Amino acid sequence: MILTVTMNPSIDKLYMMEKNEPGTVMRVKQVVNTAGGKGLNVSRVAALLGEKVTASGIVGGHIGGYFESLISGFDCAFTHVQSETRSCINVWDLSTGDSTEYLEPGAPVTQEETERFFADFRANLHKADVVTISGSLPKGAPADSYERLIRWCREAGKKVLLDTSGENLIRGVKALPDFVKPNTDELAQLLGRPVQGMEEAVSAAKELHRQGIRWVAVSLGAQGAVLVCEEGAFHGVPPQITPKNTVGCGDSMVAGFAASMARGMKAQDALRLAVAVSAANALTLSTGSYNEEDFQRLLPQVDIRMI
Repeated sequence: MILTVTMNPSIDKLYMMEKNEPGTVMRVKQVVNTAGGKGLNVSRVAALLGEKVTASGIVGGHIGGYFESLISGFDCAFTHVQSETRSCINVWDLSTGDSTEYLEPGAPVTQEETERFFADFRANLHKADVVTISGSLPKGAPADSYERLIRWCREAGKKVLLDTSGENLIRGVKALPDFVKPNTDELAQLLGRPVQGMEEAVSAAKELHRQGIRWVAVSLGAQGAVLVCEEGAFHGVPPQITPKNTVGCGDSMVAGFAASMARGMKAQDALRLAVAVSAANALTLSTGSYNEEDFQRLLPQVDIRMI
């Protein structure tokens, strides 16, 4: 079973606009509401890949109830708190294809509520084979929250994937998760030096691997991803596609790696699966989703190169 963690989830609202004109009154052409947060995207895609999934995290208030009502296809084990779950808005300009995201910070949680989440997490951990930790922390949660979760996973012998940014990534990496997925900017932040181009990205990923992180994937957008691991360094390149919605592609990639770890797949096969499912996500309007036909068509077309 894959246990996903989303400590700061949201209702993700996709606003589709004929044309985004700031400073004016605009009518939204279409609205798509999703139970969101990076870990929920991971949950949906991992479940579509056929994995048994339990989503955990923190939800609250009337919006939290609506949030849970939007979930189907996998189990939930959320800790309930008093404050309202946040909403995040993605405004998609259909005339240009550009999107603008507005991310609410989320209401604070109390120490008692955070401790209840930790207790719930540890109660569910024994059921899991793989754990994914995604996204930001809510206000009020201890700064070392992800370090604690990773440490508990390691003590329990569970594989753990971390996908976050900023200080949460810096602190989390110190606890040595099995997997991280930084981009080049995040690599620069982790290592304290600029990281530009493929060669420097691979070198930086190798440095993180030497520090004790089993798999280091560097996301490269339309150029796929690099994976550094014990088996070597590999570049997975997807076929050229015309994306419809790229939000959630990174989370889909994490889901692909999580499913691969649960299945004990080799690194090259895991990279192929992760890149294919990420590209398939880009071909749908839904966030953290894909069509099986797209995935099966793209999978054999992913080019895996040893670098």
